[in-house]
Amino acid sequence: MILDEIVNYKISLVEKKKKSMPLEKIKVTNGERRDFKSSISSSFSLIAEIKQSSPSKGFIRSVDPALQAQIYENSGVDAISVLTEDKYFNGEDRYVKIVKDSCTKPVLRKDFIVDTYQIFESLAIGSDAILLIVAILGKKLEEFYTLATSIGLYPLVEVHTYEEMRMALDCGCEIIGINNRNLKDFSVDLKTTERLMKYIDDKKIIVSESGIRDLEDIRYVKSLGVNAVLIGETLMRMYEDDVKKFVEEARKI
Repeated sequence: MILDEIVNYKISLVEKKKKSMPLEKIKVTNGERRDFKSSISSSFSLIAEIKQSSPSKGFIRSVDPALQAQIYENSGVDAISVLTEDKYFNGEDRYVKIVKDSCTKPVLRKDFIVDTYQIFESLAIGSDAILLIVAILGKKLEEFYTLATSIGLYPLVEVHTYEEMRMALDCGCEIIGINNRNLKDFSVDLKTTERLMKYIDDKKIIVSESGIRDLEDIRYVKSLGVNAVLIGETLMRMYEDDVKKFVEEARKI
């Protein structure tokens, strides 16, 4: 299973990072913290992702993170997600700072968080929000969620099943991402958002993630009552003018 492979790799990588840069040596600057929660809660919002590769799609497109961030901001998105996973998504930790220095939008660090070390690391590299995947963390979710919020990070808690949704709700998670992609086999079904939405009250901020290919998909998930969509591959394959047009049309829905 690819998820197990990614997690095992990430555990090994984090252990190496701990040796080269122990937690007590990680320096957190007093840089600007942007309000990820507010950016996606005022109206129907768009989170645009910088993702150059993925296990399911392979190589997508090579971009300059700074330029892509500027394209997204100029197009009117509400927040930017940055893949920092190196081996499977061709990302780098430094992309977070590059993107943040290039735009005014909140930046979500999207990676496979398996150790609390990465939460402090995320703060140090300038992240405003981080992804916490329930399928990976299980019973550790509450510990990781509490730590992240205590140091000023907004956790986007990702779920795919009813059981994972219950865990997120029981932990009091405020921002929940419904992943339409099954991380076990990478199949995609937008109906996942529809199935899970019925268990959530309107006090939560819900983000529909993965598999959103066009305006019709946005229309569908918006009709379900989600607060935001996270779009990666679709926007990454577009040129600047097409990104702007897509965002403008999405706003009209």
